[in-house]
Amino acid sequence: MWFIQPKQDFIAEIPWRYTNENAVMSWQVSARNYDISKSSLELMVFVLMASGGGYVMSLFVESLLASFLLGFGMFLPFFLLGLSVTHYTTIFVYRFTETLVEVHSWKPQDAAASAFLKWSAIILLPVVGVLALFEPALIIAGIGPLGMGLMALQAGSQQAKQDNIKHHSFYWPDTNKIYLYPGRDIIGLNVPWYNPEQGKMIPTSIRQVYYKEGERESVLNFFKTRLPDVEVVEEKFHLW
Repeated sequence: MWFIQPKQDFIAEIPWRYTNENAVMSWQVSARNYDISKSSLELMVFVLMASGGGYVMSLFVESLLASFLLGFGMFLPFFLLGLSVTHYTTIFVYRFTETLVEVHSWKPQDAAASAFLKWSAIILLPVVGVLALFEPALIIAGIGPLGMGLMALQAGSQQAKQDNIKHHSFYWPDTNKIYLYPGRDIIGLNVPWYNPEQGKMIPTSIRQVYYKEGERESVLNFFKTRLPDVEVVEEKFHLW
């Protein structure tokens, strides 16, 4: 669903602002820009709630098949809802020039989840309808697929209402320290910046740069070649 890397080439489609400067490196990646361990704990709460709801609904019927279908019909939509809430991904598209980097990012899972839930509901509703002819209690199982369809409709309408693409840029040659996040495909660039409201320089401002699995060396070499005197450390930093 939304856990795979996007195959579409977004780099050529992005309306880059600084096209007067030639790109020296660019890439796109789908990543989770948050603490995964915390999100996994939150998902467990959804799993327990979905399991409990599925178990309670399965008690309404006596036959084993009907009990399984009824319980699963309640469990699946709520599990998928929890998964989309706790383990969402963001697509990042980077364009580096010799002086700055532009980053476009957005969350694609709304559209992906909408399509998945819609087709799941289309497939499951007729199946439940046929089985309900033999076991009337299974009509309750239709609540699950119906709920999935409503969730898909809601997700689709929200997607149409708002454009969630974010854009930012910064002068990456101002980096004075490079961080390698242990166990994650993330590099942090500490770029000090001037805060006009405080009237002073902010010395610590780590900009996150995400990359695909297995590409750490190529991305790190890009920075080390151009910033040979900057310290490189392997250390965790705050993800936002």
